[in-house]
Amino acid sequence: MKAHNLRPMTETDLEQVLSWRNHPEVRRYMYTTHEIGIEEHRKWFSGIKHDPAVDPMIYENHGLARGFVNITRTRCPEVADWGFYLAPDAPKGTGRSLGNQALTYVFLELGLHKLCGQALGFNERSISFHRALGFSEEGRLRDQHFDGHEFHDVFCFGLLKQEWKTKDQESNND
Repeated sequence: MKAHNLRPMTETDLEQVLSWRNHPEVRRYMYTTHEIGIEEHRKWFSGIKHDPAVDPMIYENHGLARGFVNITRTRCPEVADWGFYLAPDAPKGTGRSLGNQALTYVFLELGLHKLCGQALGFNERSISFHRALGFSEEGRLRDQHFDGHEFHDVFCFGLLKQEWKTKDQESNND
C-alpha cells in the first residue's frame, strides 16, 4: 500500500465526505455555505459519478481517508478546474501531500495541459496553498461572490503542465 494516494470516490465515501463538507471550518470557504443534507449530497454524486469529465477523488494517507479532490474538465478537455478540502482532523502537512498527489494525477495520469483553481479573497490559506504549489495568480474578480452578507473577491489561479515540477524531476535536475 502506498503511503499517499488518490482513489476514485465511491458511494461508500458519501457520508464521510458529507461530514467533512458540512464542518464549519470547511463550509465557510465554499461558494455555498448551507449545511448539505444527505439527499442533496446523493443527488450531487449521482449527477457526476458517471460523467467522464469529472473525477471525484479521495486522498488517502496510510490507508485513511483524509481529503477530497474534484477535477472537472469543462470548456476545453485538456484544461480542468479543481476543488478540494481536507478532513477537519487531518494532520499538519496533509494538504501539501494532497496537492502533490492531485497534480501528479492531473498532469501524469490525465495528461492535462492546465489546472485552474479559485479561492475566495478571505481564504488566505487557500491563496497561499495555490502559490506554494506553483500556481500563478491569473486574475482577481472583484466583488464576484456574495455570501448573503457581503461581497468578496475571487482569486483565479492556473498551473501549466510545463510549469509543474515533481520532486523526482527536481532531484534529477540538481
